[in-house]
Amino acid sequence: MRVLVVEDERPLAAALQRGLANHGFAVETASDGLSGYLLARDEHFDAVVLDIMLPECNGFQVCERLRADDVQTPILMLTAMDDELDEAEALDLGADDFLRKPFSYLVLVARLHALLRRPEQRPTVLRSGPLTLDPGRRSARHESTELDLTPREFSLLEYLLRSVGHTRSKREILEHVWGGELERDPNVVQVYIGYLRRKIDEPFGTQLIRTVRDHGYRVAASDDA
Repeated sequence: MRVLVVEDERPLAAALQRGLANHGFAVETASDGLSGYLLARDEHFDAVVLDIMLPECNGFQVCERLRADDVQTPILMLTAMDDELDEAEALDLGADDFLRKPFSYLVLVARLHALLRRPEQRPTVLRSGPLTLDPGRRSARHESTELDLTPREFSLLEYLLRSVGHTRSKREILEHVWGGELERDPNVVQVYIGYLRRKIDEPFGTQLIRTVRDHGYRVAASDDA
């Protein structure tokens, strides 16, 4: 799942990026309210983690403008202040949840997953042939067999299933699955494709993940799986 973190404290933004990435999220960051607003408006994210105290425009303004633009991406707002009025204003402006600093990554991840499990926010169940993936429940199955995937493997499979039948390059996969960690060696994609094949293809004698030579990878569509 792809998350936008809007936070002007660069050490905290970097820590959030690392922490969420370790739980399988693809993370993009913005360091001011205007940049965050434009990214959230123009690109697809599954959730936005939005600080209140931001340069250019604050988190309240970003939230209000996004909702006015009919952007319904779930927004979790952050604040360092212990003020119930902030929480009330955030929720009134359309935020979905509110978290005070400092917080643990486990709580942040749990809050994000809870937002995405809401019926109105739950991502569509993805399917191709015998393969089913439910992003909201964080579950994947090959017919009746539950698949034991790491968070990163789950995110990779989710991205490929959202692009079923279409080839995605290593660079595209890095951007959407590893987010801002683009300094990584693109060959990490090949390594994780291998991990996935050992879990969703080899045990079942299938070839759902296809290599397209010199182009990238794709998940076979149902009619050619």
